[in-house]
Amino acid sequence: MRWDLPILQDYINKTLEDALSFGRKADDGDITLCSWKPVTDIYETEEGVVIKAELPGVGKEDVSVEVKDNILTLKGERSADKEVSEEKYYRKERCFGTFHRTFTMRDTVNPDNIKAAFKDGVLEVLVPKAEEDKPTRIKVNIE
Repeated sequence: MRWDLPILQDYINKTLEDALSFGRKADDGDITLCSWKPVTDIYETEEGVVIKAELPGVGKEDVSVEVKDNILTLKGERSADKEVSEEKYYRKERCFGTFHRTFTMRDTVNPDNIKAAFKDGVLEVLVPKAEEDKPTRIKVNIE
């Protein structure tokens, strides 16, 4: 298997996130991991790279997309239902709290060109392809 740096970095990040997830013991004795992070699909189109993240129960005002040093970061929070007190639950399997996902971009990214849309609980981020570096012609006077 051939690894390139961004894929390897994402693999290491995911492995560390999984290893550092804290478990909690449910009333029926099962250990449940409740470190919630949205699942994502990443693919390339003619326009650029698309990142789709499933964010059920998250409002668009609770999500941020940031880019720094060619690392795209999705952050946000899913809040628990406040109308129901803990002692009223028979079972509670959904996870709540903050999430944080980072993705290393292969090419240089201009943050001003990134577009994001949020619809039906799915965040779609389009990172346009960088314009190819055009050669600059310099006239050289030979004396």
